[in-house]
Formats: sequence, structure tokens, C-alpha cells
Amino acid sequence: MYVQGKSVAIIGTRGYPSYYGGFETAVRHLAPYLAEAGWSVTVYGRPGTTRPEDPGRDPRVRSRITRGVESKSLSTLSYGFTASMDAVMRRRPSVALVMNVANGFYLPLLRARGIPTLVNVDGIEWDRQKWGRAAKTMFRAGAKMTARFGDELVFDAHAIGDRWRSEFHRDGVFIPYGGTPSDLPPPPLDVTPGEYALVVARFVPENTIPEFLEAARTIARERPVVIVGSSGYGGELDDAAKQLDEEMPNVHWLGHVSDDNLLFSLLQHAGVYFHGHSVGGTNPALVQAMACGAPVIARDTVYNREVLGAKGTFVDPVPKKIAEAVLRMIGDPEAQRAARENSKQRSAAHYTWELVCERYEHALAELAGRP
Repeated sequence: MYVQGKSVAIIGTRGYPSYYGGFETAVRHLAPYLAEAGWSVTVYGRPGTTRPEDPGRDPRVRSRITRGVESKSLSTLSYGFTASMDAVMRRRPSVALVMNVANGFYLPLLRARGIPTLVNVDGIEWDRQKWGRAAKTMFRAGAKMTARFGDELVFDAHAIGDRWRSEFHRDGVFIPYGGTPSDLPPPPLDVTPGEYALVVARFVPENTIPEFLEAARTIARERPVVIVGSSGYGGELDDAAKQLDEEMPNVHWLGHVSDDNLLFSLLQHAGVYFHGHSVGGTNPALVQAMACGAPVIARDTVYNREVLGAKGTFVDPVPKKIAEAVLRMIGDPEAQRAARENSKQRSAAHYTWELVCERYEHALAELAGRP
């Protein structure tokens, strides 16, 4: 859809192109797609989170850096405020794509200037263990503001939409995340393709990281274990992963990986990818693992069942059960083959970036065209 004279400001990510998380991955695909379709695109970001010389940067996408407070509890709020103010006072876009309900507090500013908003509500942040009481209260208050002032909402999973309809009486559009298929050589690690267990996750309790690290001690006695991720702030889980890496030759902790080719290669050649995310919606890491054809074992949640479907393999968040399920699949070539096939089929049918970007553009164009 070519949209002449339309402009969009994307607020609530770390910038373009950034490799931090799911929002940033989505924007790396969406911003160039919109620019190609004739939109003027501005992505707001934070200092030091992008590289101007990044070869993946599309020169048609404008990056706008604002200031904020760098802290676990205030960064999203502060950068959201300065980006929203800049959009209101200087950019005046046709429409704003706002990521995260924490930025719901600033939707009245955008509305007052006649800027319609499409808000990706993300997951149910107030359910996450990593947040204290004050943060959970803030997220829920932001969700209430989003429900009141957001012109259109995006749910990345049907189960997220169910929660919003029941708790906030708001409907929205379903737009999940996409994945990029890969055909890469094995990763440059001392591991045999198809023989290692892999986890890719931010180090927070609700991602089942403590349980997986304990299970890894059992798995590593028989198979290599590759761990990708960190907390970003240090702490007990990072220390535990480092200790495993130092004590057990079969454990490889890589920390945060921003090299897509390395990450996709790890996923493509894994014997098992364990996905332990328990809250949120359609998880970008899971969708990307599926696009790479990884054999997935996922924590049993309504979100993971929605994405993997009836043929998925699920496990309770218990270290012994995780270890048993991982070792059983790695040792069973037929189970691996079936899991890989399920990943590829589900990815191609429901979770492609073309489909995702198409839906975002349609929703943005409808909002931009409203009187």
C-alpha cells in the first residue's frame, strides 16, 4: 500500500537499527518496509544503542535520539516522555506507533496534538517476577491509560487479547512477530550439529533460567549445552551461568549475542532449543527459533501452546523434567525431525515478517486516514 505524504514516528524502542529485544527486531524489519511503501519514518532511540555505520541501516529511515535516565526502573518512562514530547513539538507525524504500555502515560499528549496512536501493548508486564511492587503498579496504570487513550491496540498473541478484553474492555488487532529462515554453516563452537542443547533468553526468573541452569548440570554430563543471554545488569543468574561455564567443559555461556548470523546458526543446528518464557505473548525468540527449524521444547504455557500448536513439545518448569525432555529429544532422531518440521510449518504459515509488516502498515494507514 503506497501512502503518499504520510509519516510515522516509532516511540518506545532503543532505536534503529538496534538488536536489544523483540521490539527492536520488529522495528528493524518494519521501518524499511514502511519506507519502501512511501512512508516518512522516524524511529526514536537512546544514546549509544545504535551504530551509525551499521550495514543493515536503511538510509531512508530517520533516527532521532532523545535523552533520558539510564536505570532499570526509569529508562522506559523517561525516554518515552522525551520522545513523545519531541514528536508532539517538532515532528507532528501523521500517526505514532508506540511500543509498551509504560508509554501509555504520554498518549494524551499525542492525542492533544491530533496524532493518532497505534500501541503495541507487549505482554502482561505486571505479571512479571522481575518487577517489584512499584513497577508492577506503574505498568498496570500505564495499561489503564493505554486502554483509555490509545486509538488502536496491537496484541501479539490471541491470549493477550483475551486478557485485555476481560480486564480493560478493549479490543485490538492481532499482529505477532516474524522470523527469518536461515541456511548457514554450523556455529564456530566446539559442538556437533544436532547434538547440543540451546537456550536463548534474557536472564529473568520468568524465563525459567534458574531451572534451566540447574538442568544444564545434568544435560552437560551427556551433551553440550550452549547458553545465550544475560540479565544486562549482572547478578546471581549471570554468576551462575559463568560458574557453569568455568566448571563444566560441556557448557558454553556466550552472554548476549547481537550477531544475527551466529544466533541463527546456533538455532538452526541445535539438537534442542529450550524455550522457557512463561509470560508475555508471542515471543520473538521462539518465532525466530521456529523459522530456523529448531526442534523446540517449550515451557507449558498458553502462549507457547498458541505458537507451537498441537504438535509442539511442552514441559513443566522443573529442572529434572527439563533435563529428561532435552536428553530424550536429542537422543531420538525421529522426534527431532518431527519437531523441526513443526517449527518450519508453523513459522511459514503464521509468523513471517512479510505478514507482520503488512498488518502493521494496514493498521497505521487506517489511523493516518481518519479525520
